[in-house]
Amino acid sequence: MRATHLATVTAVSALALALVPGTASATPGSGITSTTIYQRTVGSTTYTLKQITIAPGGSTGWHYHDGPLYAVVEKGTLTHSDADCATDGVYSAGAFIDEESGANHVHIGRNLGTTPLVLDALYVDPVGDPLSVSAPNPGCDFQ
Repeated sequence: MRATHLATVTAVSALALALVPGTASATPGSGITSTTIYQRTVGSTTYTLKQITIAPGGSTGWHYHDGPLYAVVEKGTLTHSDADCATDGVYSAGAFIDEESGANHVHIGRNLGTTPLVLDALYVDPVGDPLSVSAPNPGCDFQ
């Protein structure tokens, strides 16, 4: 039971980090608020659990993560797109999301719906790294 709980918390924290841009860039997020629920460092890894809300029409901005991110959609719908401009997932309430790490996994999360999107995200990052790293728009016709 404890391992399952840790896995869920880890997944949720990761997703939250994926949705919150870390540094300023040409593609900042919009309509985002977040609350840190939990943060702990174990060895060389920091686990951060956040609840992220994206308003209708809002987005995370283009970014990537230095560590994996795991999330659960609590409310609303997340439209997730990768650097080739394709929608690689549409996630509704109850859906689980996991994002790979590294600069070769640039993506954006958008709320194209009419209600707020609420995510619980777990970021699993090397100690001292940001939750996300902003990236330029890879040439898509949307922000």
